[in-house]
Amino acid sequence: MTETAAAQESTARWSNELRGHGRRVTKQRLAVLRAVDAAPHSVADDVAAAVRGELPDISLQSVYVVLADLTETGLLRKIETPDSPARYETRVNDNHHHAVCTGCGRIEDVDCAVGHAPCLTPGDTHGMTIQIADVLYRGLCTDCAAAAAS
Repeated sequence: MTETAAAQESTARWSNELRGHGRRVTKQRLAVLRAVDAAPHSVADDVAAAVRGELPDISLQSVYVVLADLTETGLLRKIETPDSPARYETRVNDNHHHAVCTGCGRIEDVDCAVGHAPCLTPGDTHGMTIQIADVLYRGLCTDCAAAAAS
């Protein structure tokens, strides 16, 4: 598939998703979705830098507004890890988790432990119907572990 065909397919996909979630299709929303989709686990500054390749005059505040809106609608997932600004990804609705390297900060997706949501069953739900379990694994990636060993 050519780069142009891939871009058109991406635009069509995200346009349909936006309409399906009751949102107008705008160049700002499309640019943010494409940027996050291309670089999962991005912070807002990185998303803004990528979007400025398409929309040079977009402000960081506008990117934050679009990120918040897309997170609220369920098109993006906001990931909040210790010692890091919020990060965003387009992988939503599957209750996956994340592993974070405590050395370099790399983040990797980790599929649900039992394969269905929620992955963990609490001892006491306090009457709630549990829908999502957020798990954050922390450790050293292989590169950081090798560097520490040498």
